[in-house]
Amino acid sequence: MTITVDSVRDDLAAAGLAGIGEVHRNLPYAELVARSLARKEGILASNGALVVRTGLRTGRSPNDRFIVDSNAVHDGIDWGAVNKPCARRVFDHLLDKASAFLQHRETFVFDGYAGADPAYRMPIRVVSEATWHALFAHTLFLQPSSVELRERFAPTITVIDCGALTASPKSDGARSEAFVGIDLERRVVLIVGTMYGGEIKKSVFSVLNYLLPERGVLPMHCSANIGRGGDTALFFGLSGTGKTSLSADTGRHLIGDDEHGWSDHGVFNFEGGCYAKVIRISASAEPQIVRAVRFGSILENVIVDPWTRAIDYDDDTITENTRATYPVSHIRGHVPSGMGGHPRNVVFLTCDAYGVLPPIARLTPEMASYHFLSGFTARLAGTEAGIDEPAPTFSACFGAPFMPRPPAVYAGMLAERLQRHNAACWLVNTGWSGGPYGVGQRMKIALTRRLVRAALSGALAGAEFHADPVFRVLVPTSCPGVPDELLSPRATWTDAAAYDAQAHMLARRFAENFAKYESSVPAAVAAAGPQA
Repeated sequence: MTITVDSVRDDLAAAGLAGIGEVHRNLPYAELVARSLARKEGILASNGALVVRTGLRTGRSPNDRFIVDSNAVHDGIDWGAVNKPCARRVFDHLLDKASAFLQHRETFVFDGYAGADPAYRMPIRVVSEATWHALFAHTLFLQPSSVELRERFAPTITVIDCGALTASPKSDGARSEAFVGIDLERRVVLIVGTMYGGEIKKSVFSVLNYLLPERGVLPMHCSANIGRGGDTALFFGLSGTGKTSLSADTGRHLIGDDEHGWSDHGVFNFEGGCYAKVIRISASAEPQIVRAVRFGSILENVIVDPWTRAIDYDDDTITENTRATYPVSHIRGHVPSGMGGHPRNVVFLTCDAYGVLPPIARLTPEMASYHFLSGFTARLAGTEAGIDEPAPTFSACFGAPFMPRPPAVYAGMLAERLQRHNAACWLVNTGWSGGPYGVGQRMKIALTRRLVRAALSGALAGAEFHADPVFRVLVPTSCPGVPDELLSPRATWTDAAAYDAQAHMLARRFAENFAKYESSVPAAVAAAGPQA
């Protein structure tokens, strides 16, 4: 059967969008950029990237994210502060409101895929009123072939994005003017009241994180790359910890920067593009990313000179959470297939705002499970609404905001894969050294790159390690190209007693957080954490 605009309309009506205006499906980059400019949604930077502003919300709105509760999914969800339940009537009411909003409006549809491995890829459809949101989806997700688009496309996941439409707490049952609702039973996502592009990306990721474990695939909030010798490495971490920058390494080939699956076949990217935080990036420190931002890319809330259109990556006037979306093909030496073998190295990235964790440490299998469940980092300013400075947090699986199932499901799958494939695991602190945030200095990315390259290349295999007296992770006493004193965080502080107090305080925070997992993990895992 040939897929036409009328058949797409019928599909949208079945999903709850009846009577919408003119539908534009899978317009090419240039046409989407031209229409965005004509509609005054943004301007072109001097390098050809489309520059847009997202309004009041310049990061995700986690407090406004809900999952529709139903008998079909209730028992499989880890309900709580992250996965908040929503009544179907509230979701359906707002869906009706979105349908009315889109009547007589031009609507842009992107049909594509999530999942580079053909055995596991899922067809997705993104419906938006904003042209640049269609460009965002076109850039970020995987493109269908012309034959698939014309004859064989049937969406598994549908995202309806009406960012310019606001919800009303009084009449709509929403918490605020923003609402991100995920109906896992019907596999429909509804976004209203926020123009932030990241909501589209992370909503699709959340649905995949629910569906893929049932197919034997571990979904992961991580970047991935391949060395010249064919070795795959994973980089776990929340936004701002360095996943994108560290995986975009000129000496390795990028698979993807943020979301992957680990199947019996190996690792595969969920996406076809990258979504990088770009505040204060530079051509010297992140050359791959700077070169990747060009025509076909989107810059969110980045400041440009109004006359020359030159980009100022250092300007945080709008937000710390400035973003760039670009196709992974813009990265030199990327992996065209989006797939790699089973990882030899797994890196947990943490941004320690306390400044007490070592810049790199080796983890035993039990420590790996402990730190994966803990997911310690600092939420950086601007990444979420209301975060104005680094805030220490524990995010299970280094991605709790996107994981609908209980953390033990993902942790068990990771532990099994690490053991089966004998992968080395590392904890890397990309946060502060010499003192906490406001006193010490953040790790230089050049230093972190040297440490990571040493770990991935095997240069640390013969190093001497000692157990940190508080955190018990295994710290190398030396690393090629890195001063020995930088490897010990206590040695970088001018006040050793102040370091000890901070370290023991953080160790207690680890213990308090991990208490909820102790009854569900082996005793060796529970005992592998810091010594409070």
